[in-house]
Amino acid sequence: MSFEQLATLAVLAAVVLALLSDKVRADVAAMVAAATLLGLGVVSLQDLGRGLASPALVALASLFIIAQALAVTGGMGVIIRAAARMTDRIGAASAPVIIALCGGLSAFLNNTPLVILAAPIMQDSARRLGISPKRLLIPLSYASIMGGACTLIGTSTNLLVDDMAQRQHLAPFTLFEISGVGLSIAAVGAVYLALVAPRLLPTDEGPDTGGTGTLPEAPPPLRLVPALVSVTVFAFVLGAAAGGLPIAVVAFVGAVALLAFQVMKPEEAYSGLRPQVLLMIGGMLVVGEALGKTGLAFQATNAVAAWTQPLGPIAALAIIYVATSILTEIMSNAAVAVLITPLAIGLAENLGIDSRPFVVAVMMAASASFATPVGYQTNAIVHQVGGYAYMDFIRVGLPLNVLSALVAVWVIPKFFPF
Repeated sequence: MSFEQLATLAVLAAVVLALLSDKVRADVAAMVAAATLLGLGVVSLQDLGRGLASPALVALASLFIIAQALAVTGGMGVIIRAAARMTDRIGAASAPVIIALCGGLSAFLNNTPLVILAAPIMQDSARRLGISPKRLLIPLSYASIMGGACTLIGTSTNLLVDDMAQRQHLAPFTLFEISGVGLSIAAVGAVYLALVAPRLLPTDEGPDTGGTGTLPEAPPPLRLVPALVSVTVFAFVLGAAAGGLPIAVVAFVGAVALLAFQVMKPEEAYSGLRPQVLLMIGGMLVVGEALGKTGLAFQATNAVAAWTQPLGPIAALAIIYVATSILTEIMSNAAVAVLITPLAIGLAENLGIDSRPFVVAVMMAASASFATPVGYQTNAIVHQVGGYAYMDFIRVGLPLNVLSALVAVWVIPKFFPF
């Protein structure tokens, strides 16, 4: 092996160990890895630029600003407060409606702020209904995860995988191209959450402040004109993206328009950027550049293809899905997406079949993180707010992981033939 390959493997191993240890912030680990590779000469400044100026990062940062505008102008709060009032009118039926609403909104808005806003509403609803909040918060997180997987912009992972695929010369995914697969998984998941999960969820009451953390602040009051402008810009972005325009372009134009129209202050926009997410993804993209540049990704693909080729495409697709799903439960889903996407594409090419089904499998598996509270940000939020035990996620989420895998491996070839 060359020096560049050995150095890349060492840096990759260090990043993985840091992420698994949970003692180093993911963004710090990723940026240190990028700096180390640059310092050792494995990647160039041009490689660093391609990682840190990725269209996926531009799209994500812009979508974060648009979501922030909907939040600070009170537009999102109107929906949440309406859901709270619904609890008084229709009683116990309101909980699944609120959960389904958050799942649906997560297809178009980042699900993390949605869950932050909805969590106290769910707690209040649970108390009014005389049940434990623990019976509602995990389903809220799971619904938001499944909803986010239904469109290209519903989760940062989908945008990142799409960006990685384009770097491998695949055509970009459209906004709703993966919706058939995502909705299939969400439909089965909804049945599971309605019929099976209630038997597995804990029923004991948590502490009055809802676990170890404090409750999120209440949604801000509605500012009608700024809220209407925010909704209009958001609708423009969705419509333009659905029409085939690049998501990074239309989202960036929309975010700048919100600032130009003074819908919110620049400081408010910057506070919604979530730099820890952007820097982590940027750093991991640089690691991905190193894996491709040194030939390590190509060698790994050949090795995997050698023992999966006799099994056929369905088995290979299942292996990619399961490997991605397992890794996502123990480390950052963005890091997993960067590592697995080139491998999945290379594997499909070695098998002589279309790469698109394998890319979709990575998208779905990297989002479908249900079995641990650390695998996805919304799980971490409800874990803290609800005062859940770690085993609660394993008991409720592991069957959903298995169910999602079975559905995905079955439906992906129907929407994306080999």
